[in-house]
Amino acid sequence: METGTTNGSSGKIAIVTGGNRGLGRNTVLSLAGRGVDSIFTYRTNREEADVVVGLVGGAGARAVALQLDTGDVGTFGSFVDQVRRALTGLGAERFDYLVNNAGMALYKPFDQTTEAELDALYAVHFKGVFFLTQALLPLINDGGKIVNISSGLARFAAPGSSAYASMKGAIEVLTRYLARELGGRGIAVNTVAPGAIASDFGGGRVRDNAEINRRVTEVTALGRAGQPDDIGPMVAALLSDDNRWINAQRIEVSGGMNI
Repeated sequence: METGTTNGSSGKIAIVTGGNRGLGRNTVLSLAGRGVDSIFTYRTNREEADVVVGLVGGAGARAVALQLDTGDVGTFGSFVDQVRRALTGLGAERFDYLVNNAGMALYKPFDQTTEAELDALYAVHFKGVFFLTQALLPLINDGGKIVNISSGLARFAAPGSSAYASMKGAIEVLTRYLARELGGRGIAVNTVAPGAIASDFGGGRVRDNAEINRRVTEVTALGRAGQPDDIGPMVAALLSDDNRWINAQRIEVSGGMNI
């Protein structure tokens, strides 16, 4: 699946996991607005992915959507082969930016969380990020950038999010190590930690539950829940050369939640 033109292209290419919806979708579209082409993944909903490809084309950039379950490490070898073919189609051999965004929610008290649920979160939110980044390293340009998506929940505690937040805490540690180990190639690695966002994440919990939305609003300095449009443009800006000297940082984008 590919469309778009090269008009206004920056010549840069991003890979964004989970780019068919939510924050990933917004990131892909924000990058397109800056002339950055994208290869993005979707897990099951090809129709959503097709819509995003069309929107990117309408913005004058190009996008390729590839199916991937980021929790299935055994498929990463074949995925990298697909990425190589997609890059060829975009007239490139390597890409510039990686955004590890794909994820899923779990809202469950610590004493009720099962081993299977913890393993599923680990597979997607940590193991998948670790080994997909490792698998793609030979294809990322020296001087490239990696953004790992964390959560405000890694800083403040909300009962029922212990398993999910712990995985995000691990990602924040991994980010610092990647920044250190990849610095020799000029690759900057940062974490972006959104606060509560009114999107379809977690079944639309913040967006559709008026009581949860009210509570988020009350503890956020800017007086509302976040929107996907608050995150995608920030990630796109962080990936730009304007922010080339930001490295190994955790940047929370929460409107001042729980401060």
